[in-house]
Amino acid sequence: MSPGFSLWLDTLRAGAALTVLFGHMAHIRFTRGDYHVLREWNVASDAVVVFFVLSGVVIAAAAERDGGLGRFAFKRLTRIYGVLIPALLLTLLFDALGQRVDPTAYQAPFYAPVSVGEMVLRGGTMTNEWQGIWTRLRLGSNGPLWSLSYEVAFYALFAVFVFLRGALRWVLMLLLLLLAGLPILALLPCWLLGVLLWSRLSRRAPPSRGISWAVALGAPLLALALKASGLPDDLTERTADWFAPWNHHLILGYSDEALWSFLLASCVALHLWGVHGICAARAPSPPSSMAKLTRWIAGGSFSLYVMHYPSLHLLDATLPNDLPGHDLWMLGLTLAICFAFAQIFERPLIRQRRALEEIWSRLKRPGATLLKDTKP
Repeated sequence: MSPGFSLWLDTLRAGAALTVLFGHMAHIRFTRGDYHVLREWNVASDAVVVFFVLSGVVIAAAAERDGGLGRFAFKRLTRIYGVLIPALLLTLLFDALGQRVDPTAYQAPFYAPVSVGEMVLRGGTMTNEWQGIWTRLRLGSNGPLWSLSYEVAFYALFAVFVFLRGALRWVLMLLLLLLAGLPILALLPCWLLGVLLWSRLSRRAPPSRGISWAVALGAPLLALALKASGLPDDLTERTADWFAPWNHHLILGYSDEALWSFLLASCVALHLWGVHGICAARAPSPPSSMAKLTRWIAGGSFSLYVMHYPSLHLLDATLPNDLPGHDLWMLGLTLAICFAFAQIFERPLIRQRRALEEIWSRLKRPGATLLKDTKP
């Protein structure tokens, strides 16, 4: 992966994370509806689709680099759990504090009370949206964690298909498909577009510079034109007709716009294909200040995603409504909380992995213990 293409992936990742934050902050309960156009355009959900395509590209590239199931699983689990576990605990804490100050800030359907056991079991296993196991569960105020449940299902299916062989592969894939359920499978094609894109990028020569520019610029413009035309609503109505007389929202959950999501994911994949061709034709350049800032934001994007909603709810409960610059305070404090969280839990990932690898290497030594030998 070229440095330029890698930087653009980080740019989209940072932009998508901030878009999700802005889209959620635009809820009427947070900002009175002053920015409700972002809700009408449903930018937060569209940004998640961008995340899915980026994830497919990155995971496919990581699988080639890791080379085996053990290494692949170790890196994915350490990446997720190093951030997820503290995020789940802080969600419980933030929700408890916010409810003591203002219980009205925690109302259904944007909040669902969960016990510590449910948070650990459903959130810790990342199966809160797996309908083949149990009913869907919102993890307190942290609704955005739904997409992590999807991502983990995608990772598991991909790992089984790529790294296993024979009957075991097909048995486990069938089991995972049944456990994940229809809503997750409805958005799987969006994620697979990223995987297929990386397969093409890593094995075929890039297109010409002219075609690359045309596709890189044309695909986002096409997506915007389709969005402005009202096509997402038309496709949602078509989906509702297919599922009638049953309620398609209840059946599909967060995947109720699956048709539009696939079209958007296709535009994102085409855009990335064009950008890859542009970057392949350009010589690497020293990183600029803007590139460093982009990398820094992207390096905390996972934290921003998993912590922004509990933070918004807590601030909604605690900030006075008549506070001058209320919205800027809410935005600034949310960003501060999320990036402080990232500094503690997300950015030290490499050091955390090295420490775990050192512990594992000691455990594998014959007769070794975690404690150093000491003289009597």
